[in-house]
Amino acid sequence: MLSLSQRSLTQIETCVHCGLCLESCPTYRELGVEGDSPRGRIHLIRSLVQGLAEPDEAVLGHLDRCLACRACESACPSGVKYGAIIEEARDALEPRRQRRYWSSAVRRLFFRGVLPRPRRLRRIARTVRLAQRMGLDRLARRMNLLPKPVAALSEVAALPPVFGQDALPERLPAVGEARYRVALLTGCVMDVAFGPTNIATARVLAANGCEVLVPREQTCCGALPLHAGDRAAAAAMARRNIDVFLAAGVDFIIVNAAGCGSTLKEYDVLLAGDPAYAEKARQFVAKVRDVTEFLGEIDLVPPQGRVEADVVYQDACHLAHGQGIRLQPRKVLSQIPGVRLRPVPESDACCGSAGIYNLVQHELSLAVLDRKMEHIAAARPQIIVTANPGCMLQLRLGAKRHGLDVEVLHVVDLLDRAYGGKGAG
Repeated sequence: MLSLSQRSLTQIETCVHCGLCLESCPTYRELGVEGDSPRGRIHLIRSLVQGLAEPDEAVLGHLDRCLACRACESACPSGVKYGAIIEEARDALEPRRQRRYWSSAVRRLFFRGVLPRPRRLRRIARTVRLAQRMGLDRLARRMNLLPKPVAALSEVAALPPVFGQDALPERLPAVGEARYRVALLTGCVMDVAFGPTNIATARVLAANGCEVLVPREQTCCGALPLHAGDRAAAAAMARRNIDVFLAAGVDFIIVNAAGCGSTLKEYDVLLAGDPAYAEKARQFVAKVRDVTEFLGEIDLVPPQGRVEADVVYQDACHLAHGQGIRLQPRKVLSQIPGVRLRPVPESDACCGSAGIYNLVQHELSLAVLDRKMEHIAAARPQIIVTANPGCMLQLRLGAKRHGLDVEVLHVVDLLDRAYGGKGAG
C-alpha cells in the first residue's frame, strides 16, 4: 500500500472522474490511453493507496509519462490539485523502484550534490562551455557518443559567455526614484543556460524603480528534485532559500522561471509539517512574484525603443496552469512599441520540456513538441517568447526541427531591448 498525506488523499477523493481533463492532457491526446490521463493516473494512485494495485512496470510507466504540466488543473471543475498528488506519489514510490546503481548515483549527485551548490554548478558549466567552444560537443555528436536526447538538446543549448551570478552585483540600484526593494532568484539552470536573461531581468527591474538584491547564498528552488520524486532534497533547498531571502528584508522576491516560481509559491505546502519553517514559508510565499506578474501589475515605465517583430507568446505551463498568470505577460509585451502579438491555438499546451522530461521521455516529448510547433509555424512569427528556461530550450529545438528562422526569447529579453539593453539571444 502507498502512504500519502491527508491533503493528497482529500484531493484524490475530490476527483469525480468527469473526464473534462482528458483533452487538456498532452499525453492522453498523443496516446489515447486512459492510464495516461489525469483521471486514469488518479485512479491508479488510489488503487496503490488502497492496496488494490502494485507499483509494477506498467503502473509506474503511466505515472512516469505524466508531464506534470498541470493543464488538468485549469480544466478541472472540482479544483483538484493534481500536481501535488503526482509529486507526492512519485516521492512515496521512489524507495520501491528498482533503479540501476548508476541511475540512482546520478540522481543523488545531481539533486543533492550539484543543484544545491550553485558555485559547483557554475564550475561544471564553465567546463561544458569550454568543451563547446573547442567543438567537442559537435565531435561527440558526429561520433554518436551522446545519448540521443542529450545530443538533440546539445545542438540548441550553447552556454552563454557569462552567467548571471558572475556578472551581477549583489546590489543594483534603482534607476531614478526607488519604488521597490526586491530580491532576484537567479536559479540554477536559468543562471548557467540563460545568464544574459538574468542580467536583463535585473536591468528591467532597476529601470522600473527597483533596488535589486542578488543574494549570493541562494540555491536551486528545488523544482527538479520535487518533480522527480525527491521531496527531501527539495525541502532542504526550500529551507535555505527561505532563510536567505527573508533575511534580505525585501518587498518582493522576483523569479523569471515559471517552474521555479510555481515551486517557490508552494513552499508553504512542502514545509507544512515542519514546525520550524511552516510560518516562515508562508511569509516567504507571500512575497514571491513572477517577473511578468510583477511588471504587469505595476505602473510600467514606458519603453521608448521599438522592436519591430511579429511575436508569438507561448504560455509556460507552470505560469499559466501552476500560477494562473496569463494576462500579465501579454500586457507587458503589448506595451513594447513595434511588437505585433500573434495568437496561436493551444498557446497554453505543454511544449514537452517539463523539467528533465525531454531527456527521460524523449520520443513522447518530441511528439508533444511537434504539435506545438505546427501551430506556431502557421502564425509565421519572427520571435517566439516564453517565460521558462526549459521551454526556451525545447522551443529552440522545435524551431530547428521544423526549419523555422526565429529567435526564442524570454519576455524580459524583449522588454530589455526596448529599454536600450542588449536583451538575450
